[in-house]
Amino acid sequence: MSKTMRLKIVIDILMTAALLLLMPYGLLGEAYHEWIGTGMLLLFVAHHVLNRKWMGSLRKGKYTPFRILQTVIVLAVLLTMLGSMISGILLSRHAFPFVDVHGVAMPARNVHMVCAYWNLVLMSLHLGLHWSILIGVAGKRFQNPSAVRMGSARIAGAAIAAYGVYAFIKRAVGTYMFLRVHFVFFDYEEPLLLFLTDYLAIMGLFVFLGHYAGKYLKQRK
Repeated sequence: MSKTMRLKIVIDILMTAALLLLMPYGLLGEAYHEWIGTGMLLLFVAHHVLNRKWMGSLRKGKYTPFRILQTVIVLAVLLTMLGSMISGILLSRHAFPFVDVHGVAMPARNVHMVCAYWNLVLMSLHLGLHWSILIGVAGKRFQNPSAVRMGSARIAGAAIAAYGVYAFIKRAVGTYMFLRVHFVFFDYEEPLLLFLTDYLAIMGLFVFLGHYAGKYLKQRK
């Protein structure tokens, strides 16, 4: 594996971790949220610099069902990430205190919340579409995995996805994605680890769906 590919994987892992840590805004505090968001901004820029050749090839080649889904998700992530970052900068009190635009707080909060939860879903789907690459990397470290190990991994993935469905409903993620409510509810007595476990399972659900949707579409002509 080339150094560039390794760097891409490291950046994707860091972006996934940053995304997860951005969700418990009320439990971590405003300052932590802003600085983690700033880190996400830098990682996002680095990700697109490293993948600029892919962006430049959008008008070239044949569009298979898999490539169509991949492109739609990438463009949607780009849109929601820009929405999150611009609205976040407008709301910032710590990382970008010099940005002071009056009269935009309420619409910026709504945009920030909607984009954040769509980012959670879309970035997880995007990661799922490329899950085979990570499986391939792991496969090089575990040569000729046994049928039991492969079966156990699939069962574990299905279990995480099943719990992710429960967590998605429990955390009312859909209501935030479609702005059915305007403020995120936080239980300040809840352990942070439990919150992160639920959101990690939600990410796992969409990674699972993205992975198997990608496998299905790759078989389509």
